Amino acid sequence: MQQGCTHLKDIKSPEPRTPEGCEECMKTRSRWVALRLCQTCGHVGCCDSSPNRHAAKHFHATERPLIISLEPGQGWGYCCPDEKIYQTAG
Repeated sequence: MQQGCTHLKDIKSPEPRTPEGCEECMKTRSRWVALRLCQTCGHVGCCDSSPNRHAAKHFHATERPLIISLEPGQGWGYCCPDEKIYQTAG
């Protein structure tokens, strides 16, 4: 477990609700840079480098703390409230 992060015990590892892209960007036909998966509910949002930053907006709206990168070959996650990166199996 990542030192200083108490949220990793709450990982549920849900399936992505929209594996093909950011839920909100697809509705508005916006573009994104990279995708993040909420580890509580399966919401797929775009990263902070994307114009709309939907993954961060999802965290602020729901307070669900953990996301992972959905980008191929990237095996990391992030705890939003603790601002800590953690390793994943991916």
